[in-house]
Amino acid sequence: MPERHFPEPWSVEELDSCFVVKDLNGQALAYMYFEKEPRRHRRELLTRDEAQRIAAIFAKLPELLRKPEA
Repeated sequence: MPERHFPEPWSVEELDSCFVVKDLNGQALAYMYFEKEPRRHRRELLTRDEAQRIAAIFAKLPELLRKPEA
């Protein structure tokens, strides 16, 4: 199986009800969906703030996983 590369930097874009993490070429890597209007009794999706935080951390993965230079 060929090795896949997702060029850095990765960015986060907000759409109607989700955040999308994209690589430098605009390839979508992950979607974090959220509820526009959270319900009191049943929460099936993330809040907007939760989805935004997760997307931001996901977008930092390349730099977090980079091997330190000796």
